[in-house]
Amino acid sequence: MVIPFDLPGSPFRGIHLAISCLAQTLFGMPVEKRAYFCFLFFDDLGDGGRRKLAVAAFLMIDSFSPSVVSLRMMQIDHGLKSPLAAMANRKHHHKALLLLLLLLLPALVLSVVFHGRKISYFLRPIWDAPPRPFARITHYYARDLPMNHLCHLHGWSSLPSPRRVFDAILFSNELDLLEIRYRELAPLVDKFVIMEANVTFTGNAKPLFFADNLNRFEFARSKIVHGTFLSQADPIPGTDPFRLEAKQRVALNSLLRTSGIGPGDVVIMADADEIPSPETVELLRWCDGVPPVMHLELRHYTYSFEFPVDYSSWRATAQLFHQGTRYRHSRQTDVMLADAGWHCSFCFREIEEFVFKMTAYSHADRVRRPSFLDPSRIQRIICKGDDLFDMLPEEYTFQEMIKKMGPTPKSASAVHLPSYLLENADKFRFLLPGGCSRSKQ
Repeated sequence: MVIPFDLPGSPFRGIHLAISCLAQTLFGMPVEKRAYFCFLFFDDLGDGGRRKLAVAAFLMIDSFSPSVVSLRMMQIDHGLKSPLAAMANRKHHHKALLLLLLLLLPALVLSVVFHGRKISYFLRPIWDAPPRPFARITHYYARDLPMNHLCHLHGWSSLPSPRRVFDAILFSNELDLLEIRYRELAPLVDKFVIMEANVTFTGNAKPLFFADNLNRFEFARSKIVHGTFLSQADPIPGTDPFRLEAKQRVALNSLLRTSGIGPGDVVIMADADEIPSPETVELLRWCDGVPPVMHLELRHYTYSFEFPVDYSSWRATAQLFHQGTRYRHSRQTDVMLADAGWHCSFCFREIEEFVFKMTAYSHADRVRRPSFLDPSRIQRIICKGDDLFDMLPEEYTFQEMIKKMGPTPKSASAVHLPSYLLENADKFRFLLPGGCSRSKQ
């Protein structure tokens, strides 16, 4: 508990709360709680000047510079008068402010150097605005309901025969999730269009994981349209990984057009770990009146289905193909079908797969220190539900940021998960509650 200075009406109340929060956090809270602890006071600090001082106090928490260590000595006790409280009168307020700034400045500088990305994310509600909200389409489903009735519930009519469905993805190394995806959707999808590259988004050479494991997908071989994006490995520091990603998406566009797709066919555009549910695909096949472009809201999980995060995954889309259709993984419409499937981020069987993705995907710059790739650290984090990159939540309000800080809570529910996953629970135990321990090779 924080005991603030008892100075009602003092112009320094914001300063006192910031220092009180900082000092008690440093010697009274476990490491993983420190940032969260000081956040609690941010919105109670009064005007803008005091808010900035509170922010500065927060930024000092994890740096442990000498100036911060010295603040450990400024213990705040309910029955003692602190040094700052003694100076907080009008006669000495300039000296108090100067002393405070001298204490904060060195740690603030070090914090900017070592925690610049955290600072940016912490201040995101100030410098960034949330995207416009989606218009969600209520998703109706119950087992054994006839398809024409389900279409009617959505305000659509039913077709006399189903549309063809094409599933188009970029693939990196998500072999287990790809098997679940293809097994789950094979009865409903006409063609699986998959593009993989011999280089990562960061320019490093990589194996063609899908081509090397094609026998694993023999059950869907007749439906698979596989393409390879071949490029010279060129891991130049500072190279924009999104440029290589964009080139691979262009290559997927070309591959899709050679797959036999035609006007009016459904094309699902997603990443390999973004899996639409069979119920969603059935609606797309049988219902007349579905929007020509529609985002799919997916339940977001991290590391396994034991850690449900939220419903923030929206990038996957379902579209009715026409000549102008292009593969994109960004916002294309305001319309989104609610609860349309699953997105399982960093859901790998082996530790080395985590290491590979952390250094290969578009946000590889988040690996700020070699220690981030330490296998024991990764194992500890994926069993606890913490962030692999030691990042703050990407939110647009302080309220939502506070709500999501700390480890993702575990869930004991394995209901409403892909059927193939549960049918083969022993094979995919690492994706289910209680299976967080991973193999190192």
